[in-house]
Amino acid sequence: MFSIIIVLPKQEDANNIKSLLVRNGFEVNAVCTAGAQAVSIANGLDEGIVISGYRLPDMSFREIHGYLPKGFEMLLIASAARLEEASGSGIMAIGMPLKTRDLVDTLRIMTRECARRRRRECAGSKERNGAERELIEKAKLILMHRNHISEEEAHRYLQKNSMESGVKLIEMAEMIISML
Repeated sequence: MFSIIIVLPKQEDANNIKSLLVRNGFEVNAVCTAGAQAVSIANGLDEGIVISGYRLPDMSFREIHGYLPKGFEMLLIASAARLEEASGSGIMAIGMPLKTRDLVDTLRIMTRECARRRRRECAGSKERNGAERELIEKAKLILMHRNHISEEEAHRYLQKNSMESGVKLIEMAEMIISML
C-alpha cells in the first residue's frame, strides 16, 4: 500500500500539511519531527513518499533520502535558495511559501509515477514458470510436426491465434495439446 510520511522540524507545520493533504484526498500514515523516526517508519512500509523539510534536528533531507528503503520517493519543502541543492538528486522539491495547489498537484504526479513504476515492475516479473514454458514448447512441437513448419512459424501461429481469440498464449497452447 502507498504511504505518505511527513517529517518537519515543527510538529504544528507537519500537522497543518497533514490536514491539508487529508482534505485533498490523501492518506497520511505518519507525522514526525526527526529524520530517524521517518526512516524507521518507512522501513516498516512497502512504498511511498516522504515529505521533508530541509533540515531536521538529527539530519538533513539528503541523509534521510539516503536511508530511505527502495520504493520511497522524497518531496523536499524548502526556501527557494535551498531548492538548488536538491536538483539532480532524484528528489522532487517545491519552494516556500507553500501553495496548496502546488503541493497537491506535485503529490498527485508523484503517486501516479510510483503506481506506473509498480505496474511496470509487476509486468516484468510475470515470466512464465517451467510448466508453462513446457506446455508452449509441446504445442509448438505439435504444430511443427503436423504442419511441417519452423519453430518460429509455430510460435507466430500460437501468438496470432491467441490474440485473435482473446485468450492467453498458455491457454492457446493447452487447446492445441488437448486436440491430440
